[in-house]
Amino acid sequence: MSNEILYEYEEILAKRTSPAFADMIIHVILNSENIVFSHPTFRFNLITVDPDDYKFVDCAIVANADYIVSQDNHFNVLKKIDFPKMHVIRIEEFVKEL
Repeated sequence: MSNEILYEYEEILAKRTSPAFADMIIHVILNSENIVFSHPTFRFNLITVDPDDYKFVDCAIVANADYIVSQDNHFNVLKKIDFPKMHVIRIEEFVKEL
């Protein structure tokens, strides 16, 4: 998790639900023991179709994540990039892993 991602979550949740609900979810995220915060200082610029997705890729790379879980097809470009290698899986695959 990074501050950029957290801000985007808050913005989307507030629009789709309510500011109070968004605040509650952000509070849960900030106080969860299984959340790792990362602060990327470099932009890899790997998803040129949607630059707003950079924050997720950069955070995953810096945090040394095993993979990114996403239904967003923009992330498929990562399957063709050898360095830095980042695996992308869909929600169904992630659920099977759990």
